Amino acid sequence: MIELNLTTRHRDHWLEITSEVERIIEQHQWKDGTVTIYVPHTTAGVTINENADAHVTADLIQALQKLVPWEDNYRHAEGNTAAHLKASLMGASQTLLLRNGRWQRGTWQGLYFCEFDGPRQRKVWIQFHPDINRCHID
Repeated sequence: MIELNLTTRHRDHWLEITSEVERIIEQHQWKDGTVTIYVPHTTAGVTINENADAHVTADLIQALQKLVPWEDNYRHAEGNTAAHLKASLMGASQTLLLRNGRWQRGTWQGLYFCEFDGPRQRKVWIQFHPDINRCHID
């Protein structure tokens, strides 16, 4: 398992991690299989969305702020219930398909770490699962 360390700068901060993950795939020479991207935090998540226009992520952050306001008579003592809700909406993991060492993704797709309770130091865990049907056994 590989650990990617991130620093977020705002309470709601999305970091595109596409190039970092692709660099790890290439560096480890992972070829065919799947890669699990997992976020071990309850107030952050990970998603795949458009990476061609920065306005898309800004719009998503704005829409989530409207959908889940920071203050709304929540009972959680830490005061970050909205962050927990947003993280649950995004999810804690994504699965990437690899073929010949490349993430099989759509033209406009990118991978985003989604911070909802920053700024913080965060981790993303990356695990490769080889496709046993494409492995050669001697």
